[in-house]
Amino acid sequence: MSGMGRRARIYAATAVAGAVTVLVGVVVPASFADAPSAAARTAAAEQKQNAAAELSPEEMLRRAATWLTANNGSQVPYSQTKTWSDGYRQDCSGYVSMTLGLWKSGPNTVELASNRELTTPIGLGDLRPGDLLIDADGSNTTRHVVIFEKWTDSSHSAYSAFEQRGGHGTDHRVLDYGLDSGSEYKPYRPVKLTGEAPPETPPSAQWPMLTQGDSGADVTAAQYLLRDHGHMTDADGAYGPKTAEQAKAFQAGAGLVADGEIGPKTWPELVEPVKSGAQGDAVRAAQTQLNVYGAGLTVDGEFGPATEKAVTDFQKAHGLTVDGLVGPRTWEALVGTR
Repeated sequence: MSGMGRRARIYAATAVAGAVTVLVGVVVPASFADAPSAAARTAAAEQKQNAAAELSPEEMLRRAATWLTANNGSQVPYSQTKTWSDGYRQDCSGYVSMTLGLWKSGPNTVELASNRELTTPIGLGDLRPGDLLIDADGSNTTRHVVIFEKWTDSSHSAYSAFEQRGGHGTDHRVLDYGLDSGSEYKPYRPVKLTGEAPPETPPSAQWPMLTQGDSGADVTAAQYLLRDHGHMTDADGAYGPKTAEQAKAFQAGAGLVADGEIGPKTWPELVEPVKSGAQGDAVRAAQTQLNVYGAGLTVDGEFGPATEKAVTDFQKAHGLTVDGLVGPRTWEALVGTR
């Protein structure tokens, strides 16, 4: 999404600058200047205690929903300077602080992203209910944070989320913040979320049907797999006559109907298990598919530590056995859940 588009979507009122009081001619002993005040020590202790207390994603999302109707049946209005009756600031970071039970009136967006006692950076493929997508750059009129709820479908092209946004207040809607390459939104996991994620039925994997004229990552992966079986074709992502011819040759050799279409009966025969240390076109096929989910791998055919981590991250996110092996079930999820 463009910067202007993002700003248009998250327009917020300009904050009122606080007054600065300057004390002139007052000499403060160094011992007192260096020592934190009792209030600061109490606030720091409260921060650590609140950050450490466990919270389930289910409870966090339940709290998020309360602000949708807390204003006499309507959403809590947006404000960077006001606090709601529960003591939390009525902007996006105050809202997230409320859902996490952090100190009042809540840290700002920059601290939510930078304080490792509050959040930990994660990958897009690791997003789970209750995680945060934070844009901590820019000014107080452009920074924003939203609460990830769940993917809207198996393509992972959008997700449902809770947010407190300028010009509207509390909202629950479908977003795509952070999914574009180079987006200023980054994914984080609240440290408090140590409970189990709300139960969610994962999308069932269905092998795609590839025919002449198709294009994309699935085609590229299929071409790499055909090459791994000795049926040479360009891995260019375009399903042309040469790829169809090689698919027919593979099908004939595997005892399948040689129709040149790679579908539910051909895929299971075509995929090859790969794991750490493996090399070749089957690894390139797996890397191609992992990159669809944001792995950012170099497609070099080398199953090294980066590829293994991408596999285990994908397996965790899709409820698979986390063993780093791209076997039949992981292949089916990689290819068939978009």
